[in-house]
Amino acid sequence: MNLFVSNISRTVNENALRALFSEFGEVASVKIIGDKYTGESRGFGFVNMLSDTQALIAIKRLENAEFFGRRLLVSKARPNVRNK
Repeated sequence: MNLFVSNISRTVNENALRALFSEFGEVASVKIIGDKYTGESRGFGFVNMLSDTQALIAIKRLENAEFFGRRLLVSKARPNVRNK
């Protein structure tokens, strides 16, 4: 299941986000979206977890959890309809 994560601190990197979500199950991939010109984090990204059950637990446990001084917003990612 692909998860949308927002309100990520600009100091968080993909390894830190992977470690956080790995507490709830196996993480297939992590992508923090960066500004296309500066590369600086835009404060949101995606975490793809292999198990839907573990992803739902991660949503429940991490929604509004403090991480690097910010309260995370975590939800199931919506499909990208632009590419369909």
